[in-house]
Amino acid sequence: MENIKKIDKNSKIAVLFGGLSNEREVSLRSGKNVFKALIELGYKDVTLIDADKNIAQVLIDTKIEFVINVLHGRYGEDGCIQGVLEILGIPYSGCNVKSSAVCMDKIMTKKVLKSANIPLIKSVNATKDNYKEKVKELNYPIIIKPANEGSSIGMTKVNSIDELDCAMDKALECDKEILIEEYLKGTSATVGVLERKREDNSIETFATPILAFKTKTEWYDYEAKYTKGLTEFILPAEFDEALTKKIQDIAISAHKACGCSGVSRVDFLIYNDIPYVLEINTNPGMTDTSDLPAQANAMGISYNELVDIILKSSLLK
Repeated sequence: MENIKKIDKNSKIAVLFGGLSNEREVSLRSGKNVFKALIELGYKDVTLIDADKNIAQVLIDTKIEFVINVLHGRYGEDGCIQGVLEILGIPYSGCNVKSSAVCMDKIMTKKVLKSANIPLIKSVNATKDNYKEKVKELNYPIIIKPANEGSSIGMTKVNSIDELDCAMDKALECDKEILIEEYLKGTSATVGVLERKREDNSIETFATPILAFKTKTEWYDYEAKYTKGLTEFILPAEFDEALTKKIQDIAISAHKACGCSGVSRVDFLIYNDIPYVLEINTNPGMTDTSDLPAQANAMGISYNELVDIILKSSLLK
């Protein structure tokens, strides 16, 4: 059934932030920024809600009409909160249940993207019981990644077999399923993908300028992502016109292949002019140092305008 609700300045809007995942602190920072933006945009009835196990009852009791979801990681970015909101009939920003669940799982994301012929770095899926055998299929150095974490939490670069066990122990603290990927020394980059309704009610899907990174850390880890001064941002990235268009087109293709809607951010590693997709973030960070607001700003979309686009994506599903 088509959603007939309309957002206006008096709509009762909740900003869901915080939550129960390992990315709680990042979400708290994102949520406070988004709340401030909505107030500055003139929305008169906005509530910040720290999402806990009672979130469904809180949403019912407060009679929320629309949700802008700024939860990161498990329960907020993996389809769980999306399912709750579907049951409650509350329109919400960003991706739906299925695409959120797919993109939260790096292993499942790779399976979907492979079927869409998206370039991917060679990798294997591993567990506690089989990783020593599985890793033999790859060349060192490698990157160990928990399958269902974000913000580089639990990730380690492993240069030799001597470092493998320690890195796996760290990853297994976060998840029982692990993605092990060959490490390529290329250029890290990311592209935002946004959707908005045109005047004729069709949906426009468009990519932001490409943001590339030069980090003071060995690779783009959690510390580099969230500590000011550790990463040099190159925006727009210094790729030629043909490669720029290729990266942006692949970002949109990956977004659509995984069924994303409203907003996503597609992370790349560019090596020998091949844009390899690393993962898709369905709830990109909105902190002072986050990528998506900087990318939007580079194409003339202010932080507040970006928040408005994300809020109104709740009506696109």
